Amino acid sequence: MVLHNLFFLVLTCAAYFAVIPLFEKQVAAGDTISRAKITLFVVLGSIYIAAVVLLEAVIMPLYVYRPLRRMLEADRATRAGDRKSELIPPAEILGDEIGQIMQSRNDTVSELRRQEDELARALRRLEEQDRLVSLGLLSASVAHELNTPLAVLHGSIEKLIETTTDEHTLERLARMQRVTQRLQTISETLVDFAKARKQHTEPVAARGLIDDAWALVAIDPRASGITFTNLVDPEERVVGNPDRLVQVFVNVLRNAVNAVEIPGGTVDVRARRVDRAGERGVAVAVEDNGPGIPADVLPDIFDAFVTTRLDARGTGLGLTVAEGIVTQHGGTITAANRHEGGACLEVWLPTPH
Repeated sequence: MVLHNLFFLVLTCAAYFAVIPLFEKQVAAGDTISRAKITLFVVLGSIYIAAVVLLEAVIMPLYVYRPLRRMLEADRATRAGDRKSELIPPAEILGDEIGQIMQSRNDTVSELRRQEDELARALRRLEEQDRLVSLGLLSASVAHELNTPLAVLHGSIEKLIETTTDEHTLERLARMQRVTQRLQTISETLVDFAKARKQHTEPVAARGLIDDAWALVAIDPRASGITFTNLVDPEERVVGNPDRLVQVFVNVLRNAVNAVEIPGGTVDVRARRVDRAGERGVAVAVEDNGPGIPADVLPDIFDAFVTTRLDARGTGLGLTVAEGIVTQHGGTITAANRHEGGACLEVWLPTPH
């Protein structure tokens, strides 16, 4: 609108200053009124033709036709799903009303794409939740079937412990007893997929959790070819349910064991004091010297069924379960690739007040 008004203002001034002096000169020279009118008509016609040519050849193509063509091209890109070309570059957006329309269109398309991305993520989460619901029902059924034979096995081991005095046999039976207790805990965890239960929490030594978790992971034959080092300070304590936290570190350590090469694989566990959001806590880092986490997997590493070993040694649920348990304890779990090579999974848990 400003450009339109400015154009006609300039045209009016040009016509005035070009016609009036000529008209006054002819009248003063004694020309007739009719002749002056013809001269005035010719001059105004020439100005009109020049104005139309200027408008159609320069102003309209530059400030109207080109922006409209650019918007049409962007609309075609939007319909074709070409996200790289659907937004008009800011350098091509003018400061007039058409420019405002172009900017408004950019904002609308950007908001539409953002909502589409959010909807796609919501649909993926919904699909995962559907699978987790089915898994929860299956888990409850499996836990029910496991409880009876586990109870019989546990009772049989206790009877054997009472009837033998051989130290080596007692040691192996004690290990079997710990494994059956671990299986019973896992069975209870399976029920947690379908039924929420309140967890008992207490201060617990972080180093002890790592040792207990590694004792269970070490049953895997792969673990015998790996150098494991627990560098956690024995004085470091966290608040949580010991059984559930052992499950967290079992999943994290198993992930590291499956990632490293054998022989020559190393898994190191370190801990440090870290305060987050004004709350004191301990960050336990599990580091390995494997190939690291692929860049396309890293952003979704804690999502359900996300794994590069889904058909081999993994189910894609271990780290998802670990994240859920850590979140219930008021902590966080993160994953990253180390500069030296390999991956690092860090579990942060609050410390006792």
